Formats: sequence, C-alpha cells, structure tokens
Amino acid sequence: MRVLGERGHLVTGLGRHELDITRAEAVEQALRQHRPDWVLNAAAYNQVDVAESEPLAAMQANGLAVRHMAVCCRETGALLLHYSTDHVFSGRKTTPYTEDDAPAPVSAYGVSKLAGELYAQAYVEKLYVVRTAGVFGPAGRTTNRGNFVELMLRLAGEGRTIRVVEDFLASPTYAPALAERSVDLIERGAPHGVYHIAGGSAISWYEYARKIFAQTEIQADLRPTNEKEYLTPARRPKNSALSNAKMEAAGLAPMPSLEDALVEYFSRR
Repeated sequence: MRVLGERGHLVTGLGRHELDITRAEAVEQALRQHRPDWVLNAAAYNQVDVAESEPLAAMQANGLAVRHMAVCCRETGALLLHYSTDHVFSGRKTTPYTEDDAPAPVSAYGVSKLAGELYAQAYVEKLYVVRTAGVFGPAGRTTNRGNFVELMLRLAGEGRTIRVVEDFLASPTYAPALAERSVDLIERGAPHGVYHIAGGSAISWYEYARKIFAQTEIQADLRPTNEKEYLTPARRPKNSALSNAKMEAAGLAPMPSLEDALVEYFSRR
C-alpha cells in the first residue's frame, strides 16, 4: 500500500477484519463497491505445520478464496496479482527453481498454494502470479507471528540456545523490495504470467541467522541442526531457492542482496 501510494495510485487495503476472502459473496461485494483496476492478493494461510492437521482451512484461504477473486476479476475486467510461494516445489532440484519447473508440493500448505495458482490461471487472463519466499519486513515487528529476523532476536534476548537447520536452502525476501518490483510488473506492462520475485541469493536458514547476529553484533548461542534432528509435522522443500532471471529479463531491477536488505531492515527498525 505504501509503494502504491507513493507512486500516485489510489489504493484501498482490506484486512481480514474488513473482508473474509473465504466468502465468495463478500469478495464479490467488495469488488463491486471499490471497482478496482487491479487486485493484489497478499492474503494467505501460511501456518505450514498446522495445515497438516487442518488442510481444509488452508485450502479455503489459499485455494478457493483465490478462485472467488479470479471469478470476480474476470467479470469486472480487473487485473489480478496473486502471491504464491516456493513451497509449490518439491525441493529436490539442486539449482534455483525457474518458472518453467514443474510444481510438486510436499505439504498441505504447498498443495493449497498451488491450487490458488491454478484457479487464478483458469479464470483470469490479466494475471501475475508472483512466487516469493521467506518474506521479512519492518511490519514484522507488529504482527502476531513476526518474521524470522524478529524470532531470532527474541530467542537471543531470552538467552536460549538457538538451533537452526543448515540443510535447507531458501531465498529470504525483503518485503519493501518485493512490493516495489510487484508494482513495477504492472506499471511496465510486463507480459502476464508467473514470475519469481525472491531474495537475491540462496542461503541456508542457519547462515541466514548468522548474518542477522553479525549485523546486530548480538552474541547468541546459535547452533546448526538438520532435518533428522529437527522434525516438523510438515515436509518442506530442502532447496526452494528461486531464480529471478525472468523478472530481470522483463526489465525489473535485481533484488538487493540479503546483506543490503538486512542493513535497510535494521535502519528502519
């Protein structure tokens, strides 16, 4: 919303208290009331482990709700930009995933997010599906679940031993940079389709944590762990790094490095 406003767009943000996206009639009423040219869907059920025990809730928010939006956008002619995730991939690939790689989710959450992509593609022609990963930004300080950076700082502040997996790779993404390039996609009229907009490099979650503490000069008891030692209810892709080559080929600026993103994050924090 901040990026759109700074660029002179009239923007309305509807949170979960203003709009229940799982109710088709509510979505239809909202689009009829606001008559947007663009609909950007950043809402998601993203409790990956909990989704294993309540897959229907994940599918309602991540799959069927996107269908509601897509149907309404088709009827009104609005463009839809929908955010998806690196979890649509299996993680078995050894190099960063491109938009041409076939999705193969390994969790209920991943399945629900892929369903949202497919619903959007089935109903809307003016569509951008933006896959991203490990999003962190200044707003993470005020949300209930925070973000990975705030989690690390909180655990360090509690004086606890922090164990972070070293055998899972991802592309942590700085939210303000993601927002800027998302708006760039629309404003520049990039060809419609699926785009990856994720962090500038692949990194393990353990190395990510090390960079956080290096930036803050906090002396944390950080130790590496692995998939065998740190079991979770949901399977996760071991390598979910995303390639930004298509985004850059469309004329968008490269994403900032994780180091630069963390510098800006802490300066805003």
